[in-house]
Amino acid sequence: MPKPLSYNKNFEKLSYEEKQLLEKAKISIADFVEQSSSISDVNYATRNAHAKTYAVLKGEFIINPEIRSDLLYLFDKEKYPIVARLSNAHLKIKKNKKDIPAYGFSIKIKDDADRTIANYPLVNFPLFPINSVSKFLKLFIAVNQFFTKKWGNIFPLVSQMYQILPNVLIKSFLKKSFELLRKRNDFFLSFDYHSVGAYRLGDHMIKIKICPQNIDKKFGRKLSTKEAVENFCHQKNYSADVLIQFCYNLKDQPINTLNREWKNSPFIKIGELKIEKNSLVDPKACDNELLSFNPFESAEIFQPVGKIQKLRDEAYKASLQTRKKINKLLKYK
Repeated sequence: MPKPLSYNKNFEKLSYEEKQLLEKAKISIADFVEQSSSISDVNYATRNAHAKTYAVLKGEFIINPEIRSDLLYLFDKEKYPIVARLSNAHLKIKKNKKDIPAYGFSIKIKDDADRTIANYPLVNFPLFPINSVSKFLKLFIAVNQFFTKKWGNIFPLVSQMYQILPNVLIKSFLKKSFELLRKRNDFFLSFDYHSVGAYRLGDHMIKIKICPQNIDKKFGRKLSTKEAVENFCHQKNYSADVLIQFCYNLKDQPINTLNREWKNSPFIKIGELKIEKNSLVDPKACDNELLSFNPFESAEIFQPVGKIQKLRDEAYKASLQTRKKINKLLKYK
């Protein structure tokens, strides 16, 4: 097996134009969050993505006892406490019984002193359609402004969506889209969840996937997604394998090309997630609504890698700062 590539900070270096667009995006995020309670018709400020919470859970990340010896130095314990937030990717909280199956499974790994070791926001779709930072930011700004200004911003939104169409109409992205369409009615916790972008693991770079163990994909099919998740978590335990892929070469495992999967890099099991039944935490409690899963709050050796990933740092901060300001003023509980 070849030696994995080493991390290099140049993978996430932004141009001057990209930095300027990022500043505009932060303003659009703050504007969205300030109006989010009226946009979603709730009594608190929401996130500007993955606004809808299905559940907040407590569990454990258990290290694989047969983990490769060269990875042991990264883990000083056999298991770590985690907090998981299950969500829907939509910016707006919808009251529909069935949501678009664009799901998020965010994991916060902690130490015994309740400090964050690593945050991993994972999703049930392994690809991201846009590789260009400037195209993504322009679309992101247009989407936020559409929700805050409504029809006054419909033409810029349509224009930006047209710009990214070639990225969506590639074979790998269409294939995964059709696979998701076939699974659209499957139970939330039966999906695999992916990091999409790369992360550091010590001096190397990886992608992450969690694969559930023996979850019935038809569980709770007659219920809303939230009801099904809550029923499962009251009745059953959840277990999932935690797998990683190493980046060995940029041709087969590109860092900044997110619309195709890595190949020629075998998955390695590093541990398991365990969530016991009745581990639900009230998702509407203020402390939980203010939970941050910003991966740049992780220890440096577990932080994200790549240009699109780099945008998350400032975006998460802008969203969280605005949510904190508003929710504390509202005394949301």
